[in-house]
Amino acid sequence: MKILSYLLVYRRFLLIVLTPLLLLPLPLIIKTKEAECAYTLFVVAIFWLTEALPLAVSALIPAFMFPLFGIMGSKEVASAYFKDFHLLLIGVICLATSIEKWNFHKRVALRMVMLVGVNPAWLTLGFMVSCAFLSMWLSNTSAAAMVMPIVEAVAQQIIRAETEADALEMPCSNGSINPALELDENIGECESSDWKEKEKQVNGYDNNVGSTVCITEKENEKEKEQQNLPPAETGRKSREDKYSGIFKVMCLCVAYSATIGGLTTITGTSTNLIFAEHFNTRYPGCQCINFGSWFILSIPITVIILLLSWVWLQWLFLGFDFKNMFKCGKKKTAREEASAQVIQEEYKKLGPMSYPEIVTLVLFILMTLLWFTREPGFIPGWSSLFPKYKGYATDSTTALVIGLLFFIIPAKTFSRTSNGENTVFGYTPLITWKEFQSCMPWEIAILVGGGFALADGCEVSKLSEWVASKLTPLGSLPLWLIILISCLIVTSVTEVASNPATITIFLPILSPLAEAIHVNPLFILIPATLCTSFAFLLPVANPANAIVFSYGHLNVMDMVKAGLGINIIGVAVVMLAIMTWIVPIFDLYTYPSWAPNIPSTNSTGL
Repeated sequence: MKILSYLLVYRRFLLIVLTPLLLLPLPLIIKTKEAECAYTLFVVAIFWLTEALPLAVSALIPAFMFPLFGIMGSKEVASAYFKDFHLLLIGVICLATSIEKWNFHKRVALRMVMLVGVNPAWLTLGFMVSCAFLSMWLSNTSAAAMVMPIVEAVAQQIIRAETEADALEMPCSNGSINPALELDENIGECESSDWKEKEKQVNGYDNNVGSTVCITEKENEKEKEQQNLPPAETGRKSREDKYSGIFKVMCLCVAYSATIGGLTTITGTSTNLIFAEHFNTRYPGCQCINFGSWFILSIPITVIILLLSWVWLQWLFLGFDFKNMFKCGKKKTAREEASAQVIQEEYKKLGPMSYPEIVTLVLFILMTLLWFTREPGFIPGWSSLFPKYKGYATDSTTALVIGLLFFIIPAKTFSRTSNGENTVFGYTPLITWKEFQSCMPWEIAILVGGGFALADGCEVSKLSEWVASKLTPLGSLPLWLIILISCLIVTSVTEVASNPATITIFLPILSPLAEAIHVNPLFILIPATLCTSFAFLLPVANPANAIVFSYGHLNVMDMVKAGLGINIIGVAVVMLAIMTWIVPIFDLYTYPSWAPNIPSTNSTGL
């Protein structure tokens, strides 16, 4: 038993040591550059999937292994670690830093929720839309972290309002004991146990078998208690269960909409950025993937998945009551009044829009317009003003120009005192370098650099060509089946591995696959990229899920049940999109001139 406990404690260390040793026969026996590159790829992929080492540390392995194997020189490998992607990321993080610093995100979220009203179904949709909108421009994690405190405040206010309403409804006549005090006591116990549970989950102690057994026993006890309760108590219990369902829906809608919203823009999530950089590097002759083209193809996907997810969550936890959803002119319930009150109070606390918020909004709109109008496709964009330097300016150029303005524009203006004199403030820009550093995801930046280095190594060592030759027989399968299989594999892997690591591993495999079967690479790469974000099943699948789970309103099975349905919805919508409206955008049924022309015996059924 001691040996087993030691092995358990040092399992990560053993994995780090044994993985390279067990794979070592590959380059020693098959002494080719392809085998040496494959060895490096397998070691890095295993470390990424198991997270035995931090993702960024694993990403640095090609930087020393490729020069040692003679695949690429050290200077060549180093140049792969900083590309156009990193400049785009820097510009976007400048915007995100300013939005978070000046609380502009909170204003947007609250305003959107106020617009849709406080009916439970519409309130949920309001949280989903606001969170999805924020995650288009910020990281999914930041969007969830921003909206979740508002959801929690609404949830606590609902509990308070319903407690008061229940206390007033309880009969106090005919010499019976007033159960209001008893109710308050029960609610107090319930709230304190909720907070204890939340603290346990935040500290990571809620995922063991013992707790599951304990929860099951408690549920059995509750069922027995409910059978012996008087009618008034039974009604209260059923209302509590209903509110518990509402809280679950509100929490899950934040976690899932943060992920779904990130699909919409190239900058919305790191997987989209990694795909864009990989694609533009591998196929420099194609300039079809930019902010505008990605938005056009993905906005219908996002809207459909968002609405279907909303319907699915409502049906799963609350039932879909159309009559109550669309009721007009009826008096609001205590819960709806409480929700409206807390949202309005939170919005009032923000006060009028401040000068930094206005500047941030203007720069945000300017950045978005410049992205859309660079090369819109149907009309000449602003890049056509520089015909001698075609292709020089990219989306990162716009992001950097606007990003630098956040470090230049002052955060405060002159203010007049009562006697008419100007008060001079010390010069402080909208964001400082320290604030930018705290928001910059350096781990993702290095991880992506490692992925680019691996992709370059696969090209130089001819490993990509070898993989393409072995994948050619897949051309006999129908195209829709190849796409579906790749989507399902990627969706399954991303549940247990990080999204950036998953897309970085699969892009160098799927690109040669498309070339080998003589199919437009976008036909396979776009669905795979979108499906990499579908990590909905587990709290550990992505940070947004973990943040929401830590609040204590959910258990693992709630997330598994809801996430499985949304995974199916997501893959189905992506399949529908890639076979219909995305086809004419990129002329997908034609094999493009910018892709390598590999001889193949493709008989793919379209």
